[in-house]
Parts: sequence; C-alpha cells; structure tokens
Amino acid sequence: MDIAELAEDAWELRGGSPADAGHRAAGGAGAAPGRRVLGIAGPPGAGKSTLARALVAEVNRRHGPDTAGYLPLDGFHLSNAQLERLALASRKGSAPSFDVWGYAALLHRVVAEPEREIYVPDYDRTLHEPVAARHRLAPGAPLVITEGNYLGCDTPGWRDARRHLAALWYLEAPDEVRHERLVARQLAGGRDAGAAAAWVTDNDHPNGELVKRSRSRCDRVLAPVRLP
Repeated sequence: MDIAELAEDAWELRGGSPADAGHRAAGGAGAAPGRRVLGIAGPPGAGKSTLARALVAEVNRRHGPDTAGYLPLDGFHLSNAQLERLALASRKGSAPSFDVWGYAALLHRVVAEPEREIYVPDYDRTLHEPVAARHRLAPGAPLVITEGNYLGCDTPGWRDARRHLAALWYLEAPDEVRHERLVARQLAGGRDAGAAAAWVTDNDHPNGELVKRSRSRCDRVLAPVRLP
C-alpha cells in the first residue's frame, strides 16, 4: 500500500455519511460540508507522524494547497514543568502526560468552525517542549489529519476526542522495527546508549502495549505501508 492510494482514501472521507461510523461528532463528518478529521493511531515508533505528513503533502499536491492540514497530538504534551509537578517526568509520552481535554477541545473547534483559520501546536524534539502555533489549518480546508498513540483508547478524554473523527486508522509496524526507531530517537535527543535503551524498555514499551489493545477499536488497520 502506498501514499498515493491512501491519500485518495483519506480524501474520500469528505463525502462520509452518518452511517459510515459511530464515532462522529455532531456537525462532524456526517453533517453539512465542512472539515473532516482523519485520525491515525498506533504504538510509539510505528511511523504515524511520517505517514500523516506524507498524506497531507500528497493531498495538497493532488487537490491544491491548503486542502489538507496536520494536527499532531504531540503538540499537547504537558510541559516539562507540569510533568515535574505531577511526578510524570519519567513517564513522558504516556497517556497521562498529555492534555487530552485540550486536544479534544481543539478537535471540536476544527469540525465546528470550518471557516476559521486555526493554529495548531506541535512538539519540538530539540527543545523537548511543546510549542504553540507551529501548524495552521486554512479556512475552509476540508481535510485534517491528526495522529497520536492513544486515539483509539476507550477511556475518558480519549473517547471524547474520538467523537470528532470521521475515521480512525491504525498503523502497525513490527516491534523490532519500532524498537530500533525509538532507540535512535532517544539517541538523537541526547541520551547515551544505555539511557536510550532503558527509556524505550521502561516507558515506550508499556505505552505501546497499551496502544496495541486499542487496535480493534479502529476502523482500518494499515500494514504494511511504504513510508517516504
């Protein structure tokens, strides 16, 4: 399966009907023309952000600039100061380390205010902090692609966010591939080899096992995908 094929499948979500899925928000994918949001879930290191960015770029190439926009869950990481306050610094990237209610609220704005320009936060892997307004959703953009580990989880906050998605896809990748990517990510972020391996084992691995249990709640499973 390649990016061009998936981009057309994503683009077709603009024409969804209320019977297509049971997770649409009022005013969302089954209502009058507006923004539709496609979610991509999957465990850490599966390639969600790479896939989402590639889909946005391909849709914009095929259908015109600003027809698709990008909204990463990573922009809703709690700051390091808040993680320290909550004793979550060693569990950064786990479900409780995100502002899930802020994420759900922004998704609500995206589908409820399709004619507004909306700014979207991101996570900076150099600063190791969230940053405001790095991405922009153009007024009238019909498709938004969001991605994050926990979008299929059936718990408070994540359930609320899910209601605003026209569809939720799950991206799979072999555990050994994810492990290599996650260790490389930690090395690039400044950890030494021992600390990088420990972080992946003690934090990323349990997070991934939690996410895997949400696979059956997604509308489509993608495996394998030829990523750029």
